[in-house]
Amino acid sequence: MRINSKDLKELNLLKHYRIIRKWACKSFDLNDADLELLIYLDALNLFTKDEFKKGTYSYSWDNRRWNRLLKQGWITVWRKRNRTTQKYHIYKVSIKCKQLISRMYRIMLGEEDMPTKKIDSKSRYINKVTSRAVTFVNKDKTRSNGL
Repeated sequence: MRINSKDLKELNLLKHYRIIRKWACKSFDLNDADLELLIYLDALNLFTKDEFKKGTYSYSWDNRRWNRLLKQGWITVWRKRNRTTQKYHIYKVSIKCKQLISRMYRIMLGEEDMPTKKIDSKSRYINKVTSRAVTFVNKDKTRSNGL
């Protein structure tokens, strides 16, 4: 059975995407462009640094992004180059990244709620608003409408 656009619409998959993305970025110290790029790279499965650069064209320019994501453990080396037969490294997103993306999908489908512990609602106005929005999403029982 093939999924079409009507099936995706009925799932309401993107209904709360924005607040789920904000929660993930705030909880895991990522920015929006980094998170969306990691989702793109996860779909590729294995990629080279050149494919990473091609994926960054639609995001804000950040020349430190590659090193930051590698250093923070969001991207790992799958195969190292050996300068004779393998001319370049091949990378993949880490288990930590795959778990975050899977968790985001579970939240979108209503299988899991977002924790509010990491969002300190007492410090800044944006955190208070985000905390209230997370509570609203968690109370929304129509997230898994199409299931």
